[in-house]
Amino acid sequence: MNAQLALHVSPESGLLSARRLIRVTGAIPGSLVSLRAETVRGVERWAAEATFLVDAQGTVDLDTAAPVSGDYRVPDAMGLFWAQARETSHGGSSEPEDVTAPILTRLTARLVAGTGSYFSDTAASGDETAEATVEQHLLAPGVTRTEVRADGLVGTLFRPTGAGPFPTIIVMNGSGGGINEARAALYAAEGIQAFALGYFRVPGLSHYISHTPLEYFERALAYTARELAPLGGAPVVSGQSRGGELTLLLASRFPERILAAVAFVPGAFVFGAQGAADPSEGWSGPTWTENDAPLPHLWRENAGVTWHPWGGDVPPTRASDIYVDGLRDRQLARQTRIPIEKFRGPVLCVSGLDDRAWPSSFASQLALDALAHSGHRAERLHLDYADAGHGITIPHLPATEIARRHPVSGVSYSNGGTPHGNAHASADSFARVCEFVHRSARAAAGHLPEAASSAAPVLGTRDPEVFPNTKEI
Repeated sequence: MNAQLALHVSPESGLLSARRLIRVTGAIPGSLVSLRAETVRGVERWAAEATFLVDAQGTVDLDTAAPVSGDYRVPDAMGLFWAQARETSHGGSSEPEDVTAPILTRLTARLVAGTGSYFSDTAASGDETAEATVEQHLLAPGVTRTEVRADGLVGTLFRPTGAGPFPTIIVMNGSGGGINEARAALYAAEGIQAFALGYFRVPGLSHYISHTPLEYFERALAYTARELAPLGGAPVVSGQSRGGELTLLLASRFPERILAAVAFVPGAFVFGAQGAADPSEGWSGPTWTENDAPLPHLWRENAGVTWHPWGGDVPPTRASDIYVDGLRDRQLARQTRIPIEKFRGPVLCVSGLDDRAWPSSFASQLALDALAHSGHRAERLHLDYADAGHGITIPHLPATEIARRHPVSGVSYSNGGTPHGNAHASADSFARVCEFVHRSARAAAGHLPEAASSAAPVLGTRDPEVFPNTKEI
């Protein structure tokens, strides 16, 4: 062990959403230093490695130095986290399973033997190492976690520290079902009361998305308004994928009960049950019901659809897309389009231009264009990430598993995007959604200056280097 070689991490312990600064000092100038990050996530071990050139001062700053080799090639200290790939195969997920437990990552720096400046006789022996441990927390100090089993609802409430009232958000998963406690916990760390709501694949509810009643969510909206005292009088509703479709659907169905809508990689139409269907009914069975009657959906006797991917079907042609083919039945498409223009509150859509699961960028554009066409005057914001796909999640988790197997149907599919693009979209969208939720709740509560909460639409700013293929709405 060379006592001079040191690995500095700041903060060593903090929230999962917090970026880490990582520096190596005391190294041999001109040498190469290899860094490895190893994390046990649930039942799986994940790891990433990268090798860097040491500068003339004997240091490496991972936010300014790009690796010369390894699992990622951009200057980003968080690359050692989002570029991790699983090293074991027990079937576990990279998603945090227990929000009360910290995620522990061991970082190891090692000088590569025989390397060093060619203008010096000093070379690394390969024995010089340094280590550090990083703790990433989902629960911030003072945040409380409470399981909710009331009014037939199944969920978990995360309440921030303080007296309130708080901006409040209902968080819903997509076709994987379950309860998204991780995202809700991180929202609470940002001063947002978050109700992570399960609606299938949780104890006490159906294992499948088929025949999910909208009345369940109506009860959730009433419970939130009555029991949680949200700032602004009503909750923000947010969901991912099928939950994004559901977010837009609920906003159109219960516009007076929802303060704002945040739809992650959404659909703009009501779809059938698809890959999360009850096998006894299949992909074209109904997803949502109202008053025990199935809602019309785009796969119900669609004249333009002759195949589907949710049973592993091979597309008829390389360019075939079920979501494009389905629009050929224009009458059915008109009937099943979600009428989001009925909602008058703020709307934010998050999408990836390389979404390979379904065209979430297109769907977001359709929804926001419908609002604009209707004269919608509240804030409309579209975060459309050029190198991201369907897997836009919470910050700083591994983003390498683009090919997936659906947890319900077992069918293989691709989320699309690149690891770096998905990681950037996850971190950036989380921060901007938090700002949007606070802004929307303060405006509804009358806590913003008149100019900021006026009827004039607030347009999302676009950085062409971050969003090169997007336009303002």
